[in-house]
Amino acid sequence: MDQPSINPRDFPLLLRRRTATTAGAVILGLAALAFAWTADQAAKLFTLMVDKAPYAPLIVTPLGLALIVYLTRRFAPAARGSGIPQVSAGARDPQHAVSAGLISMKMAMFKFVATIGALLVGASVGREGPTVQISAAIMAYMHRLLRIDLSAAVVIAGGAAGVSAAFNTPLAGIAFAIEELAASYHQRLALLAMAAVMISGLVSLGVAGDYVYFGSVHEMLPLGAALLIAVLAGVTGGLTGGLYARLVLAFGTTVLAPVAALRRRPIRLALVCGLLIAMLGIASGGATWGTGYEVARRLVESHAEPLWFGPAKFLSSLITVLSGIPGGIFAPSLATGAGLGNLLALAFPGQPIGAIVLLGMIGYFVGVVRAPLTAVIIISEMSDSRAMVLPLLAAAILADGVSALVCREKLYHALAKPFLSPAKPLTEEEVKA
Repeated sequence: MDQPSINPRDFPLLLRRRTATTAGAVILGLAALAFAWTADQAAKLFTLMVDKAPYAPLIVTPLGLALIVYLTRRFAPAARGSGIPQVSAGARDPQHAVSAGLISMKMAMFKFVATIGALLVGASVGREGPTVQISAAIMAYMHRLLRIDLSAAVVIAGGAAGVSAAFNTPLAGIAFAIEELAASYHQRLALLAMAAVMISGLVSLGVAGDYVYFGSVHEMLPLGAALLIAVLAGVTGGLTGGLYARLVLAFGTTVLAPVAALRRRPIRLALVCGLLIAMLGIASGGATWGTGYEVARRLVESHAEPLWFGPAKFLSSLITVLSGIPGGIFAPSLATGAGLGNLLALAFPGQPIGAIVLLGMIGYFVGVVRAPLTAVIIISEMSDSRAMVLPLLAAAILADGVSALVCREKLYHALAKPFLSPAKPLTEEEVKA
C-alpha cells in the first residue's frame, strides 16, 4: 500500500515544529542541569550557615518561608506547590494554561528562584516537580515563539522531558507522560514525548555524564524474602503514603476552626510551618532539612542511619507542603520511603539493607503519587537495580491499591482542580485513573 505523501506546502510548518521541539528540549535540558546545580549549592549554603549558627534556622526558616509565600501570592500564584498539578491541568486545556500563567516563562523564572530560596532556608522540598513545570513552560514558549499551535502533546512532552532531565532517567520520562500527565494515549503524544525526552536526556548525559542518582545497587534478595518484603513494603508504604496524600488534601478542605483560621492567614501559616521545620531540623541534627537526598543515598548504599529519620522526614515534608511554598515532593517522598525501608530492615536481619530500602522507597513513593509504572522505572534507573524490577513492581502495585483505600483521589489530580478551566473539570473516570 502506498504511503501518503507530504504536501510541500506543509514543509515550513513541519520544520518549525521540529525546530521548536528540538530547541525546547535542548534548552530545558540545560535549564534542568542549571537548576540541579543551583539547588545543590543552596542546600550547601544552608548547611554552612547551620554549622556556624546552629539555632539560626529558628529565625531564618520561618521568615524565609513567610517571604516566599508572600512573593508567590503577590507575583506568581501559579507557581505554588509542586508544579506537576499545573502541568496536568495545562495538558487538559493548553490555552487556559497559558492565559492563567500555569506554563508561562514568568512563572518558570519565579519557580526557579522560589524553589532555590526554599532550599536556601531549609525547607523540605525537591526540585523535580518544579523542573517538570519549568520544562513544560519552556517547551510551550518555544512553540509559541515559532507560531505553532499549542497542544496537549506539547505540554506533556515538555513535562516528560523535565522528568528525564531531572533524574537522568529517560524511560521514566516516557512512562510519566503516559501514566500521570496524559488523559489519553495517542501516537502524536508518544512520538513528541519520546523525541523531547531523548534530546533532553542527551543534553543531560553530555553535560553531567552518565551518573546514577542514588549510586549502583546490585544486591538481590532471595525469592521468598523478596516476596514477603515486597508485600510488607507495599502495604506499609501504601498506608503511610496514602495518609500523607489524605492529610494534604484534607488540610485544604477541612472546616475545623483552627485549620480554617490558619488558611485565612497564609503568611502566619508559613511562619508557623517554618518554625516547626526548623525545630525538626535541629532535633534531627539537620537530617530533615532539604531534599533528604544524602541520607537516602547512604541508606540505599546500606549505611546505618537513625531509625527515626523516616517519620521525621514525613513530618517535615508534610509541614513544608502545607506552608504553601513552591517546591516538589518527589525527592522528599523518596527520602521518606528510604527511611521506611530502614525500619522494615529491622525485621529481616541478614538480608541486604540496600535492597530493602529500595522496596520501602517505592512503597511510600507510590503511596503518595499513585504512579506505579513511573515509580518502578525511576527507582530502577536511579539505582541501577534492574535485578530488583519484579519485587519493585509487586510492591508498587500493592502500594497503589492500598493507598487508594486510604485516599480515594490521586494527589496530583486533586491538586490540579484549582488550576483547571471551569469549562474542563476532571471527569470522575480521570479522578479514579
